[in-house]
Amino acid sequence: MPDAPIADFHAVVPAGGAGTRLWPLSRAGYPKFLLDLTGSGRTLLQGTVDRLLPLTGPGHVLVVTGTRHADAVARQLPELGPEHVLAEPSPRDSMAAIGLAAAVLAQRHGPDVVLGSFAADHVITGLPEFGATIREAVAAARTGAVVTIGIRATEPSTAFGYVRSGAALGVPDAPHARRVVAFTEKPDAQTAADFLATGEYSWNAGMFVVRAGVLLDHLAAQLPALHDGLRRIAAAWDTPERDARLADTWPTLTRIAIDHAIAEPVAAAGGVAVVPGGFGWDDIGDFASLGALLGADGEPTLGDEAHVLRVDADGSVVVADGRAVSVVGIPGAVVVDTPDAVLVTTRAHAQQVKQAVDAWRERGRDDLL
Repeated sequence: MPDAPIADFHAVVPAGGAGTRLWPLSRAGYPKFLLDLTGSGRTLLQGTVDRLLPLTGPGHVLVVTGTRHADAVARQLPELGPEHVLAEPSPRDSMAAIGLAAAVLAQRHGPDVVLGSFAADHVITGLPEFGATIREAVAAARTGAVVTIGIRATEPSTAFGYVRSGAALGVPDAPHARRVVAFTEKPDAQTAADFLATGEYSWNAGMFVVRAGVLLDHLAAQLPALHDGLRRIAAAWDTPERDARLADTWPTLTRIAIDHAIAEPVAAAGGVAVVPGGFGWDDIGDFASLGALLGADGEPTLGDEAHVLRVDADGSVVVADGRAVSVVGIPGAVVVDTPDAVLVTTRAHAQQVKQAVDAWRERGRDDLL
């Protein structure tokens, strides 16, 4: 018998960003969370909600997205209902998105509900382990802590931030929870290797679990104007005044990530805990990571394999959109074929794809972005 949903637990799914390192597959108007990048038949957003609903139960998932994407989100997630898609007029970064959801939840259900924030564009495997981790995180959050999920670092990566864990939190239902000593931004290679050697550091995947009232109280202490603006909007959210409050208040909100607004200062005061995540995790940050996700056989393909030919091109990543694609003599190539743009690079240069997006923008080719 499957575990029952967690009482008074709501999932918040911030669905934003353009995924520029996955261009031209991911575009500003149709970003990576709306795409099926795993070949599963479900988009990344749908996969995220699929794994959260058994933990929350129906009616307890909120998606926060831009007005540009709200209709597509609603089409992909008809099971949520329109009241569970919060549309932002413009991007104000993760603190405003998650804070809005917290304020709306507090308005609707009271400040003691626990919310968990989970990005819309990550891939997670090992769902029983994921569920067990989130249950521990909720138990830790009920004590008043801000809880983050630490991903076991498998290599000294410079692409992720790090969380340093300290003493045990001492919560019976969260035996693996520990105090967070500090968050560290993306380090250089030597620092990352030093972190890994200590065994005290995990990757920061940006997952946070916390009581809605606790999050809002911390925000009031750290950034009172942002807190007050979000509360003002939330008070009007389920009323005819919503659009007016969004129009006059949303553009004034501070643009800041939740890591800088809450996690780092509250950790310094001893108020953040970490629960290690015993599951597989990938943020599909570029085509190299997409290749690793797709191709254990060394021939990672997104699209119809029948349209892809490799000759002396082991490990090449190919995204085929119906035309025949041949890769000859370029091991580790990346070839992405879309109707209006083609990308050719290598897995080693995958992080530089964003530079192509920036260069097309400078040329005024917004139609490609």
